[in-house]
Amino acid sequence: MTALSADSHLSFRRYQSAGFCHTHDHAQIVLPCQGTLEMEVGGRGGRVDAAVAAFVLPGEVHCQRAEGDNRFLIVDCAGGEGAGAPDERMLERLGRRTFLPMTPAVRRLLDFITLTAGNADGGGRTLDGLARHWTPLLLDTLMAEPARPASRLHALLARLEAAPERPWTVEGMARTAGLSASRLHALFREELDQTPQAYVASLRLARVMDQLAGTTLPIAQIAYQSGYADQSALTRALRRAVGLTPAAYRRQHGRGQ
Repeated sequence: MTALSADSHLSFRRYQSAGFCHTHDHAQIVLPCQGTLEMEVGGRGGRVDAAVAAFVLPGEVHCQRAEGDNRFLIVDCAGGEGAGAPDERMLERLGRRTFLPMTPAVRRLLDFITLTAGNADGGGRTLDGLARHWTPLLLDTLMAEPARPASRLHALLARLEAAPERPWTVEGMARTAGLSASRLHALFREELDQTPQAYVASLRLARVMDQLAGTTLPIAQIAYQSGYADQSALTRALRRAVGLTPAAYRRQHGRGQ
């Protein structure tokens, strides 16, 4: 596992339409939570969205701009020499690729970090604690080769991520993937280490948390639009996941808080 010091830092950021360019002396990972971010890194242009993350080398000039509502997890990796810094092999491999696929493994880590941060008290020490524990694993997961394109779940996962609010049943997901229900369960366990229902539930909760933090929509409307039977069902699901009601989550994480 890649060695990193306690100086690694996590933060959630939103970007404006006015682009700006800058550089810093540490490596940085940009992970998509909501929306899209146009980036130019070392002269290479690309887009960070639900399918793509970005890696910025230390000292590399990069520019970014976004349109509409957006939210990204920024991982500032420890810099410098020695055991506390990303090693040269990691920098060379990730820097060569710059724009990296959001594989299911990376997406699971991002969802876990986001959920865990949502259950925190908002203090910087909590995010820094997450950085110490999860950044090394995140870097190693990004370095891994992407999942084989022959995966039978690829098309289904794209549809689930595009519309998690739909009343997905196991039978419906199996039909969409052209699989039996038992084979669908087996593939989800093999590739994602969770059930189809749990995967859809995590997508719905991620959408809910983005809307609670980034909009003023009524909670009942968010529940309905995200696929919950009513506000009470959403409240139960969010409390199980992060220990907070929707109203409490909005107070802690809403824009301007």
